[in-house]
Amino acid sequence: MRATVVVPVLKSRSRGGQGESSSTRTPESRLEEATGLAQAIDLDVVNGSIVPVNDPRPATLLGTGKIEEIKALLDERDSGLVIVDHPLTPVQQRNLEKEWNAKVIDRTGLILEIFGRRASTKEGTLQVDLAHLNYQKGRLVRSWTHLERQRGGGGFMGGPGETQIEADRRMLQDRIIKLERELEQVVRTRQLHRAKRRKVPHPIVALVGYTNAGKSTLFNRITGAGVLAEDMLFATLDPTLRRMKLPHGRTVILSDTVGFISDLPTHLVAAFRATLEEVLEADLILHVRDMSDADNQAQSSDVMRILNDLGIDEAEAEKRLIEVWNKIDRLEPEVHDTMVQKSAGASNVVAVSAVSGEGVDTLMEEISRRLSGVMTVATIRLPVDKLALLPWLYDHAIVDSREDNEDGTITLDLRLSETEATELERRIGNGPKSDKEDWER
Repeated sequence: MRATVVVPVLKSRSRGGQGESSSTRTPESRLEEATGLAQAIDLDVVNGSIVPVNDPRPATLLGTGKIEEIKALLDERDSGLVIVDHPLTPVQQRNLEKEWNAKVIDRTGLILEIFGRRASTKEGTLQVDLAHLNYQKGRLVRSWTHLERQRGGGGFMGGPGETQIEADRRMLQDRIIKLERELEQVVRTRQLHRAKRRKVPHPIVALVGYTNAGKSTLFNRITGAGVLAEDMLFATLDPTLRRMKLPHGRTVILSDTVGFISDLPTHLVAAFRATLEEVLEADLILHVRDMSDADNQAQSSDVMRILNDLGIDEAEAEKRLIEVWNKIDRLEPEVHDTMVQKSAGASNVVAVSAVSGEGVDTLMEEISRRLSGVMTVATIRLPVDKLALLPWLYDHAIVDSREDNEDGTITLDLRLSETEATELERRIGNGPKSDKEDWER
């Protein structure tokens, strides 16, 4: 379908409260992003316009002159769809459709459409359906009159019943309640999975970032997984978790989450809370940034705003977050060298290229360092009846040396975190008293 993208730039706040968005992005970057969103669902964008709006109209948002100007453009380009990169009220959407004789969707509707196409698991489909129904609930408009009001009661004496639009809203609400119950089951299932992961205490590392920042490409580079990674907004929707080995042999779980975006619809934030909670559970958060994008600072602010909404404040982020400056391979040589030097001097920044692999080894070392905490050095002699602990030790500790003794026991020199040292002490302590004596810290 041929589509036209309109980016309203509001200069003042209307009495209805429709002011400028909280995003600090430039109008040009907004237009580029909205065009990318449209192309992500195979729309043919034939025109894009930035429209200054000095006085937002409650009925149409745009002024009469701009509406007529855009209508002429639609007729000239034979465009049957208009994407308005701004929230529209149901009245504004309906009035613009009448004026332009074309289908009109706002930013929220476009993102919902993309999510609907990208959802591939049952959980993703449920979340998108719920967000879409909540969005549609306030946009029901009666397109017929012959069923304006149903007859209530029996015979000819029954009074007028509910209107057709009320019946539609009731059916929508019933469907929403059903989906919410199904999502509650999803939440319970996720909680069970998290509980199982805690029993095998592998640290969790979560990738977050603006959409198309390169999270999935980095995920594939580190884990060798085959997650879809394309130069496309919201190429990945459903979260993916994989085990990976750090340089010193420790096993962690890496989680690739849905990309964030500015002005993320509240319907989606609510529906995807179960998915986004994977970030809250993470021991370490990798904030992937596209440093080749001129608007990367504003994108970073949008991501941090969403993390704050989820409950991760600045103090928490300081302890748990590493900034990954991605796509440095796209930079000019001088800018590239400056950025690498700048990242080397920062305590929580690593510059990488997920495509070429530059800086990935440094990132893995930093992840290992941040997760290790205070390392404990230990020497342990495993008796024959405790040799089943060997796989656990190789997964959770750094084995510096190993000696296989003639009596079948094994002596190991280890480095491990305080948490894992306590867990190992507990596991050895469950055996005979002589086993406890073989543990030295």
